[in-house]
Amino acid sequence: MKTDNENKKSHDEENSESRRKFLKLGLLGGGAALAVSGVTKLFADSTENSGEKVKVLTTDGKLVEVDSSMVKKASGCSSPGLNIREGIPGKKFVRVIDLARCENKRACIEGCQKKHNLIAPVEWIKVKKMQDVEMESPYWFPQMCYHCDNPPCTKVCPVDATFKRSDGLVVVDAERCIGCKFCMAACPYSARTFNFGSPKQVENFEKHKNDPERCKSSDPSIVGTVSKCDGCPDELAQGKLPACVKKCPNGVIFYGDENEDTVTNGEEVFQLSALLSERAGYRQFDTLGTKPRVYYLPPDKRLFPFEEAKEIRNTEE
Repeated sequence: MKTDNENKKSHDEENSESRRKFLKLGLLGGGAALAVSGVTKLFADSTENSGEKVKVLTTDGKLVEVDSSMVKKASGCSSPGLNIREGIPGKKFVRVIDLARCENKRACIEGCQKKHNLIAPVEWIKVKKMQDVEMESPYWFPQMCYHCDNPPCTKVCPVDATFKRSDGLVVVDAERCIGCKFCMAACPYSARTFNFGSPKQVENFEKHKNDPERCKSSDPSIVGTVSKCDGCPDELAQGKLPACVKKCPNGVIFYGDENEDTVTNGEEVFQLSALLSERAGYRQFDTLGTKPRVYYLPPDKRLFPFEEAKEIRNTEE
C-alpha cells in the first residue's frame, strides 16, 4: 500500500506529465478563442530543450513562455530545405521604385496574385493615385510591405508569427498566426490583409493548392490568418527576382542587395547609393522611425502621361 507521501508524489508526477502534454499538444489548440485552422501544427515532436524561450498564447488567452523546441517552425516554400525564418546569409535585400516609369499597368499586381494564388479584392501590392499639390499632375504610387528594419508589426505579435529575417525580409509564419490582427493595427502602411474565408478565394486556393511554384511562406490559404508581401523568399533563394519585378513591363521596380550596393529590374543594373543620391530617393513616412527597405524615386520627367485607372478585375488564373 502506498503512503500519503507516495500518493502525493505520484499525483504530482501525473500533473507534471499532463502539463507537459498540454503545453506540447494543447496550447493554442482548436478550442482557443483566437485559434484558427493550422495552429495544431505548431508544436514539434522533439522534447529536447534549446534554452531559447518564446511566447505563445494559451487556450484561455494567457501569454506564457515555453522552450522554442516545443514549437514547430514552418518549413517555408516549395524549394527543398528552405526555412522561412532563416535569412539568406550575407544578403540585405532592398527595393527601389521609380515613380516616373509607372503607368499603372497592374502587371506587378497580377504577377503577385498568380504567384501567391490571390484574387481581388485581396492584393498585396496596391497602386494608388497620388497628387502632391493641386497644380501638379497626379502620378501612380505602387505600395507593398516595406520590410522595415524597425518593424512595429513584429513587436506586437503575441506568438512570434511575424518576424524580421537577417536578410531584411519581414515574413509571416501562417502556421503560427492566430489571427489577432495586432500586426495589422500596428503597421502604419496598411500593408497587411486578413483572410476572412471568401468562398471564391477558398475555391481558388483549392484549385491551385498543388501548384509547384506556390510559396507557402506567408500562406494566405489558411482562413483566419494575416498575410502580406513576403518578398518571394523562394525566388530569392534561387537567385531569381520577385514576381512583381519580373512582370512589370516598364521596369518600375528594382530589387537588389544593399551589401553589394546594386539593384536591378531584370534589364538594367544600377549602383544603389548613386541611384538614390542622383535621383533624390526617399522612403515613405521615414520620420516614423520604421526604417523601410523600399525607396522611391520622385516622378520627375515621367515617361507616360497620367491616365485614370482601369477597372480592377478578379483574376483566377
